[in-house]
Order: sequence, then structure tokens, then C-alpha cells
Amino acid sequence: MEMNNLNVEIISTESIKPSSPTPSEHRELKLSFLDQVAPSSYTPLLFFYTADQLHGGDDHRERCRKLKESLAETLNRFYLLAGTLVEAYLVDCNDDGVEFSEARVSGRMSEVMEKPHDVVSLLRLLPFDHDAVLERECILAVRYNVFECGGVVVALCVTHKIVDGTSATMFTKAWAAACRGDDKYPVVPTFDATELFPPMEIRGGNRRQSRMEKIVTRRFIFNKSNIAALKHQANSEAFLNQRPPSRVETVSGFLWKRFMAIAQQKPPTKAKRFAVIQAVNLRNRMDPPLPPNSFGNLWWFATADAPIDEEQDFPSLVAKIREAIKEIDGDYIKTIQDTEKSMKAKMKMGQMVYSGELELYSFTSWCSFPLYESDFGWGKPAWVCSPGRPYKNVVLFVNTSDGEGIEAWVNLTETDMKDFETDAELLSFASLS
Repeated sequence: MEMNNLNVEIISTESIKPSSPTPSEHRELKLSFLDQVAPSSYTPLLFFYTADQLHGGDDHRERCRKLKESLAETLNRFYLLAGTLVEAYLVDCNDDGVEFSEARVSGRMSEVMEKPHDVVSLLRLLPFDHDAVLERECILAVRYNVFECGGVVVALCVTHKIVDGTSATMFTKAWAAACRGDDKYPVVPTFDATELFPPMEIRGGNRRQSRMEKIVTRRFIFNKSNIAALKHQANSEAFLNQRPPSRVETVSGFLWKRFMAIAQQKPPTKAKRFAVIQAVNLRNRMDPPLPPNSFGNLWWFATADAPIDEEQDFPSLVAKIREAIKEIDGDYIKTIQDTEKSMKAKMKMGQMVYSGELELYSFTSWCSFPLYESDFGWGKPAWVCSPGRPYKNVVLFVNTSDGEGIEAWVNLTETDMKDFETDAELLSFASLS
């Protein structure tokens, strides 16, 4: 249930511009084909720091000042984040600035952290509704939330249209380092995606649309021991002479199995196949590999599918996911660079989903991202989350704070979630919180 006593009061709002003007030769940045086909939604990201961590350090006013100054400094390198997304998939790097707001929040931060199922309260900590259609094409906004107890939440909304998960964490890592005064190894992004994946002539596609269905988000926690038990089940003959299934492959296969089981309990539909797509980082899979600091949407989806009317065992589903990801190699990526062909393939899948012929679920893993290394000078965050997506059948994997478990943030329609969150097999390996 929503915390009725969570009152958020905006104290101040200002625009943080790069501390140095962006050079004229960097004024315009064309988006790549991969940016063009990326979701038009905003990605929410919240970093929680407890009052105990902050005790004895700077006061909130000084911390806020340091956040703003370091943000302005970091935007010199990540200058496109202070720009405006305009028509035809172009970023006007006009130094318009990043909206930075400060808010006071009633209640104790621990109450929010202990009730992650209350996604509505989590979203109230964001600088704006992450599913909103804004007056201008804002790229990034930040809010500094201070709770009555003294705890702090640094919250971001960044458009997925030009920023993937790797790029988002690249930026937060650089900003945090600047804020704590660590300039030994500054993160310098490169913007080379457009040369590798030239844009198509598409107009109007960056406009967001409101949700057609009510989406419900729940967090399911897979702890270390339950993941180990699932990995043991999944490690069948399909993985003979191979490395055992990874944590993410295992949990992905398990959730796919549960989604299929629930779908098969419903009245028959037109769906013939059940597919999952797994977002795959292309940077280290290209030939030659891209620098790790390559900025933008540099991912593609690996697709695994199975007939919807046939029983599929758990190990075979995990193996299907492994094989689909394995296919995304240097040669495969060259086919993605044929943008017209790639667009047709993406549209064909979309038409199959729209017609009901294909039941599709999307998995994204942030488990390899250094989210818990975001130390702004106050220590590592006690908790990091990215709650809520405006699309159904979407799952995001994030490490638990101890780095050994997985938080699966599952987004389903209200009807589907009622069946999913009460699935006995699911709850025997995951806790709903």
C-alpha cells in the first residue's frame, strides 16, 4: 500500500549548466540508428544514503552545493545531457542545462526502503513523472531528496532515447567521483555510435505515448542460496563442457518458465509462440571492441522462443537464452548495421506481438553495472533501485545490496500480476517485498 504520510515538498529548482560552454563544433549530435529505435521512456534511478552514513559530515546545504558544482563540471564531458532532444533525432547541445531540484520529504527513509512494493512512493522521489510527456524534450533531471530522519535520496530521470544503462551508470560514476574530489581517473565518454550505426530518415518517433493499460510493478528477491539451487537445476546436459549457467541466465530461464506456465493456464489465445528478448551490450562484442566509455544506446536484443503449446523444461529454456545471447557476435552486429533490414525485422516482431501471434517478454540485466560504487563523498549507497517501467512484460535485474542476490523488478498488467505474484513455484525461490 502507498505511504499516505509521505509528503514531498519542493524547496528549490534551478538549471545546472556545464561550467564551460560547449564548443561550437559539438553543438549538434546526431543520434544513431540504435538511439532511434530505443524506447522513448525515461529511466528512473534512485540512490539511497542513510542518516548514519551522513552523520558528522557536511550539512545538507553543503552537500547540495557540492552536487551542483560537480554536476556542472561533469556536464563539460557529458555535454549532450545538458542539451535538448529535437525532431529528426538530433540533440541540440545548447547548454540549456539539467533541471536540479531539492525537496524535503516527511517520514523516515527506512520506511520507504522497507516497502519497495510501494512503487508510487518511490516514484514521488523522482524529479518528474518518468512516464510524463514534457513541454521540452528534457534529457536529464535530478532531485536531491532530504528526509526528516536525515537520510538522502539522489534521484535521476534520464531519457532512454539516447542513454542506455551502461551510459547512465557511466555518467553517475563520473559525477560521483567529481563530487567526492576524485579526479585521478576521470571518465571521458566517446560519442561514436552514429558513425557505426547511421540513422535512418524517421521523423516524429521520439514522441512518448501514454499507457494503454495499467502496469503494476513488483520486486522479487532471489537470494544467494535460492539462485544456487536454481543453477543446480539448470545445469543439465545442455551445458556439458561449457561454463555453468550464470545467475542472470538462470533467473531469466526460471521467470520465462513461470510466465509460460501462467499463460498456459489461461483460455487459449491466438499466440503461437512464446519469446523472450534479452538486452545485450554490444560494446565488447563488436570487432574490434568499442571503448567501454562509448556513450549512447549500444545494445541489441537476443531473442529466444518456443512453441506456446509445448511443455518446456527449465534447463532447455536456460540453454535457449544462452544460445541467443551467444549469437550476438561481431558478424551478427554487422547485420544490425544494415539499418533498413534491422528495422524491418524489428517491425515484423512488433506486428506479431500486436496481432497476438507472439507472446513477448523483455529482460534487461544491470547486474554487471557498478551502481553501488556511486559514492558522492558520503560512502556507497545503502540501496539502489530503478522502479517502474511504462511497458508490460518487462523485467529488470539489479544486484541486491550485498552483491550476491538479484532483485527482479517485474512489470505486468494488473490482471497478469495477480496470477504471477501468487504463483507457488515462483514464491518457493523468490520473496515478494
